[in-house]
Amino acid sequence: MIGISIATKWEYEATLEYFSINNNERLDYPYGEYFIRTINDTELVFYLTGVRKVNGVGGNQYMISKFNLTKVIVAGTCAGIDERFSNLDIFVPNKAVQYDCTVKEIEPLIKQSFIVDIDLSKYENDFYTGTIGTADKAVVMWKDYLELKDNEITIADTEAGAIAYICMKNNVECIIIKGISDFPTNERYSDRFESNIEQINVYLENTPKVMNKIFGEYLTKFI
Repeated sequence: MIGISIATKWEYEATLEYFSINNNERLDYPYGEYFIRTINDTELVFYLTGVRKVNGVGGNQYMISKFNLTKVIVAGTCAGIDERFSNLDIFVPNKAVQYDCTVKEIEPLIKQSFIVDIDLSKYENDFYTGTIGTADKAVVMWKDYLELKDNEITIADTEAGAIAYICMKNNVECIIIKGISDFPTNERYSDRFESNIEQINVYLENTPKVMNKIFGEYLTKFI
């Protein structure tokens, strides 16, 4: 069985709507809920983990053990870092890193031990790829955006790098499919609070668009 890991309630609500899931198909587990669908003769379990690394890792470890998953696909939104790309662009990263695991004043921002290389060689290469950076805080501050940009991070989120790490520990294949929902805004040119609200609103507007694009155009390439 393949697991489809979904972090936020908005991403999960868009998933429920996309697959027309009835209430009696939704089952509870310690980190949220899940449902099962068969696509192209492959059984998939879609599950909500909750946001941030602890929930992402806990939910996935639970599902790996419960269903003996052979692959995890992390599906959801991300912040754009590389300015060559735009909102709603979809990525399948070939590298996942955690960038909040060091004392950055005296260490590199990203340690080798927190880097997971993802082998995509058996899949077609008709998608954007790059490096996804994961930390427990969302990228809303401009200084954080510039730091990630300087370290050649392509996109950023709050779960995928940690999920890729725990999948590696379990010898389970991990594929990350993420769509850009928003970019940070330079607060020097606007009120910080208003800028944050604007970024959130863009995220909420784009989340169902991203999820529909992932499920409609990309998911079957990786199952």
